[in-house]
Amino acid sequence: MKPRRRTLARLLAALPFAAYAAKGARAAEPEASPAQGQIMLTIFLRHNEEKTLDEINAHLKETGWFKKFPPPGVEIVGWYVMMGIGQVVILRFPPERLRAVNVAVESAAWGGYFTEFYPTYDYRALWEQAKEAATH
Repeated sequence: MKPRRRTLARLLAALPFAAYAAKGARAAEPEASPAQGQIMLTIFLRHNEEKTLDEINAHLKETGWFKKFPPPGVEIVGWYVMMGIGQVVILRFPPERLRAVNVAVESAAWGGYFTEFYPTYDYRALWEQAKEAATH
């Protein structure tokens, strides 16, 4: 495995813990469950390291990223910066909005970012139940 891939793999493995820790004092609050018929999607917006941050932002402005994303009917659940990697965006939306999400990313983010998409679900409540059951 290449050194960059190993680093990315380690960061990906730590992501759920980092997101949980980032909630800080809100950690005791239950997460909102996705409504029936909704899906979640995590998008990695990996920095194009051949461009400076100013060049990436100019590209996003030129392509209309800030107007196109997220498309209507799509909720941003979380948006995190992973230093040295890029940004991680977690979305929730009805399945029929998947194409609109894809088109928004393809038409505006490509060139500034390399993208990866991952179907996602909220495991926190299940983890808390398993932890509770294991301690009793």
